[in-house]
Amino acid sequence: MLVVSTIELTIRQEKILEIVKDFGPITGECIAEKLDLTRATLRPDLAILTMTGFLDARPRVGYFYTGKTSNQFLAEKLKIMLVDGHESTPVVINENVSVYDAIIKVFSEDVGTLFVIDANSHLVGVLSRKDLLRASIGQQKLTALPVNIIMTRMPNITMCQKDDLLIEVAKKLINAQIDAIPVVNKTTNGFEVVGRITKTNITRVLVKLAETDG
Repeated sequence: MLVVSTIELTIRQEKILEIVKDFGPITGECIAEKLDLTRATLRPDLAILTMTGFLDARPRVGYFYTGKTSNQFLAEKLKIMLVDGHESTPVVINENVSVYDAIIKVFSEDVGTLFVIDANSHLVGVLSRKDLLRASIGQQKLTALPVNIIMTRMPNITMCQKDDLLIEVAKKLINAQIDAIPVVNKTTNGFEVVGRITKTNITRVLVKLAETDG
């Protein structure tokens, strides 16, 4: 899981960036001289700017400005983030549960998607609010209609695993035009549901990245 720090650039760090932009490659001693400070005083600032990717350092040459923008840093972070650590708790129901009970589950758990499992707790279907709405406006008796009649079945279920890239899962959500994807663990007999990734999860990650720096 990627840990995003909350470091914000100080005024002095901004000044260092401007100096390196104008005079780079430039040594730490020269930067310190231009700021009328000691090299030791600047060492923590230079370390932060190098670790966060604003600057690049080469032995016996000095510091270079990488030219990366905040948007580029944001994109680079997002591209390496995994599903692990960003998923929510899944809400599951048995395949023999009635549509009526599934509707109650959706509202009581305040979710938009239910993951349907068999007697062995393996994923066999996905049930969306749209599926439930379609069934509720029909003529069927909802208390007698099992969810396995109206759910999306294998192999038409879009899934992901914890070690998948979050950006690829976001693409799956968009391409499949769905609100949630089950996070699964593959076993010899099927797939266990261990989490869910929703549009809200993706939005939460983007907001967190946008509000942090470094």
